[in-house]
Amino acid sequence: MKNETILVIGANGQIGTALLPRLQTMYGFGNVIATDIRQTGHEEAIFEVLDATNVTALADIVQRHGVTQIYHLAAVLSAKGEADPLWAWNLNMQTLLNVLEIGRTFNLNKVFVPSSIAAFGEHAPKEETPQSSVLDPATVYGISKVAAENWSVYYHKRYKLDVRSLRYPGVISYQSMPGGGTTDYAVAIYHEAIQGHHFECFLAADTRLPMIYMDDALRATLELMEAPADNITIRTSYNLAGMSFTPAELTASIQQHFPDFKVTYAPDFRQAIADSWPKSIDDSVARQDWGWKPAFDLPKMTHEMITHLNELYHVTA
Repeated sequence: MKNETILVIGANGQIGTALLPRLQTMYGFGNVIATDIRQTGHEEAIFEVLDATNVTALADIVQRHGVTQIYHLAAVLSAKGEADPLWAWNLNMQTLLNVLEIGRTFNLNKVFVPSSIAAFGEHAPKEETPQSSVLDPATVYGISKVAAENWSVYYHKRYKLDVRSLRYPGVISYQSMPGGGTTDYAVAIYHEAIQGHHFECFLAADTRLPMIYMDDALRATLELMEAPADNITIRTSYNLAGMSFTPAELTASIQQHFPDFKVTYAPDFRQAIADSWPKSIDDSVARQDWGWKPAFDLPKMTHEMITHLNELYHVTA
């Protein structure tokens, strides 16, 4: 086991739920501390209730447990954030600054602060969006991610804090329910298909977006965090790619397993958000710096999602 103590903030979210068991395997159950704003009652981890906007409470947990690394996964996502932009901005930025200040004050070994394809906007190239591109996001979530990238660079340059980051595309997983993101249709659609329901998609059929299966997203996160510091050339946030597809292509993939599955399309306010984002991502810098390579394509992901959700819903395939 590695001699580190890991704090996960936002551990009950989509990525946190899936990441915790991986971290426990790597560092030992007793060396991974899960926190969130409330308990679910289903946590399989050492758990502390934490409002991450409270820097004193955060400092107390870090000190008591001898934390050496933080994974900061708490955030208000794109669609949910648009319902109350100032609340989303304040929460996302206050928690970020608290984590960075704690990292500096306690001289932590590493901090992970995720970014997103939401950092890109209408002036970034839509196809194979490069690592260095215009960042003019259309949502408060994206604006907060651009700010987080710049703050991460600042803390690294000024205080030598080892902050690392990935620009996640849409993350698809069976471990948790959709959480208010524009790409979450690609999670919800599997749940509806498994249950034999019709699905109404809030994006147009031909809306192509970058996505990644959770297994790849977790592996990318851990590979980045385990890479030697000398290999890390990007201190804003690394572009990360898995696959790109449209709702129509995802539907066709699911219909290979459920031929009678039906989808209709009723684009809402999330369509404008999706239209401002890239269609595909150039992640060549991540591949070069720390050997990133995705393992899942659309057919393989669909097979995995259906297999695991069959178990969840006790469906006989």
